[in-house]
Amino acid sequence: MTARSGRWIQQWDPEDETFWNRTGERTARRNLLFSVLSEHIGFSVWTMWSVLVLFMGPEYGLTPADKFLLTSLVTLVGAVVRVPYTFAVAVFGGRNWTIVSAGLLLVPTVAAFTVMEPGTSFSTFLLVGLLAGIGGGNFASSMTNINAFFPLRKKGWALGLNAGGGNIGVPVIQLAALAIIGASGGPRVLLGIYIPLIVVAAVLAALYMDNLASVKNDTGAAKDAARDPHTWIMSFLYIGTFGSFIGYSFAFGQVLQNQFDRTPLEAAYVTFIGPLLGSLIRPVGGSLADRYGGARITLWNFVAMGAATAVLIVASMQRSLALFTGAFVVLFVLTGLGNGSTYKMIPGIFQAKARARGLTGEAAAAYGRRLSGASMGLIGAVGALGGVGINLAFRQSFLSYGSGTGAFVAFLACYAVCFAVTWAVYLRRPAAGADAPNPAAEEKPQLSYAEV
Repeated sequence: MTARSGRWIQQWDPEDETFWNRTGERTARRNLLFSVLSEHIGFSVWTMWSVLVLFMGPEYGLTPADKFLLTSLVTLVGAVVRVPYTFAVAVFGGRNWTIVSAGLLLVPTVAAFTVMEPGTSFSTFLLVGLLAGIGGGNFASSMTNINAFFPLRKKGWALGLNAGGGNIGVPVIQLAALAIIGASGGPRVLLGIYIPLIVVAAVLAALYMDNLASVKNDTGAAKDAARDPHTWIMSFLYIGTFGSFIGYSFAFGQVLQNQFDRTPLEAAYVTFIGPLLGSLIRPVGGSLADRYGGARITLWNFVAMGAATAVLIVASMQRSLALFTGAFVVLFVLTGLGNGSTYKMIPGIFQAKARARGLTGEAAAAYGRRLSGASMGLIGAVGALGGVGINLAFRQSFLSYGSGTGAFVAFLACYAVCFAVTWAVYLRRPAAGADAPNPAAEEKPQLSYAEV
């Protein structure tokens, strides 16, 4: 049985199938549901400036470069705060920190509601935009928390659903903005909708979520994860997938406005489609990774992302709005698929390392949970920095060439490198000499990541 004290669960072993079938799965799914709700609103708050800038016409006095800089800084803060948010779960408990992190979303929302009007200085918008970055931290704490609730065989699905449900916060706020712009409403209407929703998310987390006592604050795990090269390799791959997703989510509407002369309403009609499909398909990426291996799905996904980016370069040069929009939506879908497959790889990698160390059963599972949970915050933070790079690349491309073509060429090169790294580290067969008799090798299992 699940031993509980207040809202703390004292005993938790999801790898025990009897425990999982009797009580574990029901408890884990309940925590997943309310974790998704809080993270969903966190993503909406984090990315609200991607739509607020659409409301900011000439009367606000901001140039396209100013708007790209603003969204870049919002993305940067969201990436940086993911590191402390990851370890906050172990310090305060998953339920407790979800309540706190949800409540903190009121700060940037109320601040934006206060200053959102013509005549406000650019520096004030920058400061308030920085506050919105805390919404990006909810992802890291939520993923770390849910990772501890589910067994390895279910992690791809659970983490994909958790992250996908959170990612949907991006298109939802963009859809809300579309409705408000279409009804000739102002940005304060949009912000006013989210203030009570934040309160509801915090209250529901307090009523229905749990803390896991087994998730202790382990600074040693953080240090071990930071020293492990796979943490940084996966961070780089996550730049290619999630960094693209969040960066494009902030930039898509601005690119349509600046390169194809779309009005705010015309841009809002299509900007939500890519993030929506990319969010919905993230659990599919996790499920495919559970079945075929995360490394294989990730590898071929980078091939497809490169192909879609090549089409975008052609469409950008030819100024073909239809081709550009279609290719961009496809690229969004691929970022979501890759998000799911890369995050599935993380627990699989550390589980493989546990087996290579000779660990089995619960000892191997505990080793994998310890390091994968600690590494997720670092990987999520570095991956989100890719969104900063994308917005800065677009800013420079428009300043230098008047279009986003130069930025897309840089993104294509990045996806090619991601493909090469995935193949070289996780799928390349051992060298021929590795099969030769080696007494030392017989003493230690062969370390292979081909099935992660």
